[in-house]
Amino acid sequence: MTYQHVIAFIEHKHGTIRRSSLEAATQARTLADQLGGKAHAVVAGAGAQQAVEVLKRYPLDQIHVLDEDRFLDGAVDAVEAVAKAVGPALVLVGNTMIGRDVGSRFAARVDCGINADVVDFKTDGGQVSCVMPKLGGLVITTCTLTGSDYGVAAIRPNVFAAKETSGAGEVVQLPSSGKASAVTVEDEVEEAAAELGVEEASVVVSGGRGMGGPEPFTTILKDLADAFGGAVGASRAAVDAGWVSHGHQVGQTGKTISPQLYIAVGISGAIQHKVGMRTSETIIAINKDGNVPIGEFADLLVVGDAFAIVPELTKLVRDAKAVHA
Repeated sequence: MTYQHVIAFIEHKHGTIRRSSLEAATQARTLADQLGGKAHAVVAGAGAQQAVEVLKRYPLDQIHVLDEDRFLDGAVDAVEAVAKAVGPALVLVGNTMIGRDVGSRFAARVDCGINADVVDFKTDGGQVSCVMPKLGGLVITTCTLTGSDYGVAAIRPNVFAAKETSGAGEVVQLPSSGKASAVTVEDEVEEAAAELGVEEASVVVSGGRGMGGPEPFTTILKDLADAFGGAVGASRAAVDAGWVSHGHQVGQTGKTISPQLYIAVGISGAIQHKVGMRTSETIIAINKDGNVPIGEFADLLVVGDAFAIVPELTKLVRDAKAVHA
């Protein structure tokens, strides 16, 4: 099936948009230009109008808004309404819990295909193929969406750039359905943890096998991450050892991140870890071994005892913030 338009589902929390959705909005423009169509965004729920003000800074032709707060029901209804109004289209969602839920429910309604963990796209005469790593990155698959007027792609966070380039930004208000939500939310659940996720953080402090056990992840590494207002990450070795949950894992079989600052503590920097954080703006490695692989691509390699260095670094960061407070 050939597509013309691209629709980005915008995931947000009370108006604060997830970075993966801004990446989807930017990628929607790129794909729409290749397909010769328009780039649309769909945002629903409490805080949608606040999110619209941010979306106006992105290269979108139309921003469709549903103020009705019906959790996932409203989001899926909004995406479906826009898709049916614009015609054959590719729907982009973030490869997150909410994104995959909305994308799969929409796909079930319109009977179309869905590809998850997409890291690249190929277009050819209106057809769209999704590139996805499988089996821990050992195999790269390319799947073409066929057989329906619609298709869904859940894009991996931090693979596509989010660029503020103002578009037409026409705001289209979607009518309220008047329906009641089929879901009652008693407690909001954060993805993977009640803390800032590694995909969203501008500073990530990760630990590896050199940490020696689980305690440093909740003490010295967390203290440094908190001082920066960032998040704690981990290598696969630390996760496999049971020291920290998989939600913190950075790498080929974990999460791909692109923070402004990445601090790797006790991590050797094998290729499986490198592919998950190599687009970080600044990479600092702290390791007792001056010949570790991560030293070859880190901006700064600090050789020494991490258990002495990290607490001192935390103190310096806190003191600097106190001076500028």
